[in-house]
Amino acid sequence: MKNITIILSLFTLVFASSCGNNKKELATTPTINVKLGTPIIENETYILASGKIEAVQNANLSTRMMGFVNQVYVKLGQKVNKGQLLLSINSTDITAKKAQVEASITEATAAFNNAKKDFDRYTALYKEKSVSQKEIDDITTNYQMAKARLDAATQIKNQVNSQLSYANITAPFSGIITGKYINKGDMANPGVPLISIETPGKYQVIALVTESEITAIIPKEKVKVLIKSSNEIVNGTVAEVSSSAKNSGGQYLVKVLLDKTNTKILSGMFTSVQFPVKNTPKSLNSTNAILIPISSLMHKGQLSGIYTVSDTNIAILRWLRLGKTYGDNIEVLSGLNANEQYIASADGKLFNGEKVIIQK
Repeated sequence: MKNITIILSLFTLVFASSCGNNKKELATTPTINVKLGTPIIENETYILASGKIEAVQNANLSTRMMGFVNQVYVKLGQKVNKGQLLLSINSTDITAKKAQVEASITEATAAFNNAKKDFDRYTALYKEKSVSQKEIDDITTNYQMAKARLDAATQIKNQVNSQLSYANITAPFSGIITGKYINKGDMANPGVPLISIETPGKYQVIALVTESEITAIIPKEKVKVLIKSSNEIVNGTVAEVSSSAKNSGGQYLVKVLLDKTNTKILSGMFTSVQFPVKNTPKSLNSTNAILIPISSLMHKGQLSGIYTVSDTNIAILRWLRLGKTYGDNIEVLSGLNANEQYIASADGKLFNGEKVIIQK
């Protein structure tokens, strides 16, 4: 009996010690400091349209003649000046034709000068009534024919010179080479782009807008342009609004000039343009949007969610259905009410059911 009493006493002591340690561990369990945020209510209605950035001054250079490329004198990214030779095409046949034309001009010039002398001489004699009417008519006809042959030869020379200009592709303006689509020895074909060039520094966005929304877009309207690669917003102005969708696949082209910015911009970047709407078309939904920062979201596979806080300061994971992006914010379609607070930032990694301390 005495042994049993000793064993029970030891068991009670161990149990009490264990419970004390558990209480101590629970008391010292770390909690995460968090800050709460409230959804932003977007009162202004926007039309969102996808677009692509390009330089305001840009050109795709091609030729009107067919021939082998003799030499390409530039590289991608190279700066060039206006009038600088970029590419040359074999033009032996045109050069030979030019020599023939120049010989024809020399012959026609000599014939014209001789005919002009006769015309001037016979005109003076006709005034003195020393030659007949038929003689002056024949000389005049001969003079006019000689002049016409010289004019024709000169026009052919102009045509040949024009063809030679397409054999030597020069820069139409100062800029940077952004594309080189042909190499030495390749066959150049009429109308096929050979080199592209642009002037950096001033950019525009070409956006496509549907027919149900195009009437709500106003020229000279200030807009916001989201650069998708950097998730940065740049301001811009509506410069042109197309009035026809005949050649653009049923969508209307809208040109937006971008304001000067320190944001890194390159041609070809994809954008999302936010056009503010004053007179909302019936086809647009004018309800207020619930927005939260994209940085507050957590992701698991294809699911996106956010943490809210219960009445007992417990972090609760809430899965959301998201909508359109508005710069650094994103629209919440379901899963969070406009008056509900969420965890905007935390000092550590959050888990569902974890105790948190709300920082003011």
